[in-house]
Amino acid sequence: MKLNIKHLALFVLSGITLSSCSDDDNELVVEEAPVISNFEFGEGSTHGDEQVAYKGSDIHLEAEIVAEATVSSIALEIHAHDLELGEGEEEWDLNQVYTDADYLVINPTFHKHVEVPANAPAGEYHISLTVTDANGNSTEVEGHLHVEDPITTSDLSIDESVARGNDFHAEFLIEAVHGVHNITVDIHAHGLTVAEGEAEWDFEQIFEEGYHGETSVEFHEHIDVPATAPVGEYHMVITIEDEEGNISEIDTHLDVTA
Repeated sequence: MKLNIKHLALFVLSGITLSSCSDDDNELVVEEAPVISNFEFGEGSTHGDEQVAYKGSDIHLEAEIVAEATVSSIALEIHAHDLELGEGEEEWDLNQVYTDADYLVINPTFHKHVEVPANAPAGEYHISLTVTDANGNSTEVEGHLHVEDPITTSDLSIDESVARGNDFHAEFLIEAVHGVHNITVDIHAHGLTVAEGEAEWDFEQIFEEGYHGETSVEFHEHIDVPATAPVGEYHMVITIEDEEGNISEIDTHLDVTA
């Protein structure tokens, strides 16, 4: 009788052990969603902590990704809301999914450069990066990016009229993130009557000295108007070109008087 009891006890113990092993084998291993860290985009602004990018240039993007399962895709989205379009500007947004072989691994580093169109509206944009793994787990990080003009002018002081035989004054501040290449002043008139003793006059000059390569500079020049210039209204365009070929124009008029 004792022997039978021992056999029964061993049988029950074996059953418990087998059941326990079976439960361990059937237990699912839950892998965590990817972790995104050190998300970099744009560049630091000299005027604050906000990240900026410039029209006509690219945005540097980089992030470190830790993923327990293989990454299946990385999605980048950039968009703006309710930005007013200036002359020549067009709405711009970006929705791009990256499935490069370098990213379809465990723990990839994301690194891309995205071009901002030269005619994109300046203003605040929302940016997000979403990483999805092979198990369908996903993680998103987001932020805000300010898109700015690469060349800006301010504090304009340009004479609106000048008596012929004298000079007129033009002065303003230039901020050019890529550096000034040159500044061109073009003055011309159309359809003015040339009276006796007068001679047609137009003006075009490229200014480089004191401006070339500067990222922040004051333009200050005095331009002579010949005493023989016909009286009337002249069209004046001041063009600032930077080292990347971007341009900014100041379009104004000058009245030449007797």
